[in-house]
Amino acid sequence: MHDLNRCFIESTEDIRKLPLHPKGTDARVLLTSVFGPYAVDDEYGSRRINPMELYHNQVTREQGVFSLRMFHRSWGIMFIQANISAPCTVLDFPSKDRFIEELKTVNYDVIGISSILPNVGKVREMCRLIRKYQPNAVIVLGGHIANAPECIENVSFDLLSRGEGVRWFREYLQDDMTRPLRHPSIVSGFGSRNVGMPLTERPGRVTATVIPSLGCPMGCNFCATSAMFGGKGKFVNFFESGEELFHIMCELERTIGAGAFFIMDENFLLHKKRALELLALMEEHDKAWVFYVFSSANALKQYTMDQLVRLGISWVWMGLEGKDSQYNKLHGTDAHQLVRELRENGVKILGSSIIGLETHTYENIQEVIEFAASYNTDFHQFMLYTPVPGTPLYRELRDTGKMKDRSEYDFADTHGQFQFNYRHPSIKNGDETEMLRSAFAYDFAQNGPSTARIVETTLNGYLNHRNHPSARVRRRFEIEAGPMLSAYIPLIAYTKKRFRKSNPRVSAWANSLLKRLFRTFGWKARVMAFIGSLYLAHTCKAEEKKMKDGWVYDPQTFYERNEAVRDENIQLAAVIEPLEKPKKMEETSIECLPILFHAVNEEARSAV
Repeated sequence: MHDLNRCFIESTEDIRKLPLHPKGTDARVLLTSVFGPYAVDDEYGSRRINPMELYHNQVTREQGVFSLRMFHRSWGIMFIQANISAPCTVLDFPSKDRFIEELKTVNYDVIGISSILPNVGKVREMCRLIRKYQPNAVIVLGGHIANAPECIENVSFDLLSRGEGVRWFREYLQDDMTRPLRHPSIVSGFGSRNVGMPLTERPGRVTATVIPSLGCPMGCNFCATSAMFGGKGKFVNFFESGEELFHIMCELERTIGAGAFFIMDENFLLHKKRALELLALMEEHDKAWVFYVFSSANALKQYTMDQLVRLGISWVWMGLEGKDSQYNKLHGTDAHQLVRELRENGVKILGSSIIGLETHTYENIQEVIEFAASYNTDFHQFMLYTPVPGTPLYRELRDTGKMKDRSEYDFADTHGQFQFNYRHPSIKNGDETEMLRSAFAYDFAQNGPSTARIVETTLNGYLNHRNHPSARVRRRFEIEAGPMLSAYIPLIAYTKKRFRKSNPRVSAWANSLLKRLFRTFGWKARVMAFIGSLYLAHTCKAEEKKMKDGWVYDPQTFYERNEAVRDENIQLAAVIEPLEKPKKMEETSIECLPILFHAVNEEARSAV
């Protein structure tokens, strides 16, 4: 029986105990995400409230037709595929029938499933199907589900790939452990929509994803990402130098027309030497790129505003804790002032706040929500306080008897957007669901549509830096303001009309912003406001009818191979070859663990 021989890799050292696959790099590998559909309520744990969309799921979910709709690929399995020598196929977002078809038509030696814990029902069914159609295949589970082996109930699998997957698969398949990493070519988002219209990216302004490292050194006790990759003070670094990142970005610019980059790194700006080396190369080669990054407030404070502007920081996702939070990522920082200053300089902010901290009560929850909305960020994510299995918070509450019994909740409902999996000291009877919904609704009612807020921030940046001493910086802000006439101004004009009766506050704000836009862009802005708002009224009406009739959006299926798979009928996955002999950066580390784990250097440690 396969499931009697499971291997749990608990630590970096334990990877050396991993049983090696007898075929080595000749083993044929399938890497897959869980099957769809996703935005429906079904027997396998899909939930309509939990679609496969980051923004519509947990950022703009109460903004109706103004909600930003977008899908993202499963970047982890793409990265693994790019960096193993074995013939490897990726099947991303399959339907159940498409997954079965693959099992029936292609024989695999290893089948890896990447998942989060709420999708354990789908993982269970996929493992059952693998045992039925390919009983000799080794089943490997990875992603966040692998961080909670005690919660994977009645699932017939063989191995868990915990932590960093490239190293794990190279070890398991007896691959070259020293081969430099290749970066997959990743278009950041696809299927993007807003106000009933598809959003397209112009050539030269495609947004690509770049993954410099994994993990988060901040080490918040509730953070599954931090726990998965070493905990507080540690992370897995893929690319040490700004030169390596610059090379990857140049190749993405050349091959897919990228001019903007989503940096999938929990605290990219902490690595200041690397970031400033990247800035120097951008200035040397006249690159007017923009970056979307994660950062803590204190990491941002390592830089002057001029450095952030010159570096092209255009969007920041940052934690914004409440007044009485026990988490101190904002310690010593006037976060309201920081948000205002960033938005004045054209930096869009996605703030993140927690609902359901142990100090939250029925009496103070509205104050908590109002305080979060007072930041007036471009976007605001709200998540339930959730002790995810594998995190220090989960172990603490489990050991003190505060976790609910497993019979009291379904993993499919504990994704941070529906219900608690622990016994809150004050909030009872599932009331957290409505509290969370009201947080999104209040932020929307107070501050308006997030995509409209982006227009305000973009205009601020353009007005404040269109006369910047650097032609490169001026060009960057001109590019960012490029959609003003065709898209942004019609959106603001429609926002003004849409909320004239239902929300005069938001309508008045939109009217004030529209006047600024008219002063800046002249008569063409007035024409586009009139024509564009009429068109958006039509598209929004059609979109709302579709939603009322039960229409849901799901991602398309992707099927790709690496070069070791010889079937030319399958799309070859594009990759960026590594830079030859990158410069070695000087770095002082406070600790270094085996393999790819690194501690935060002294320069960043103070910011943590």
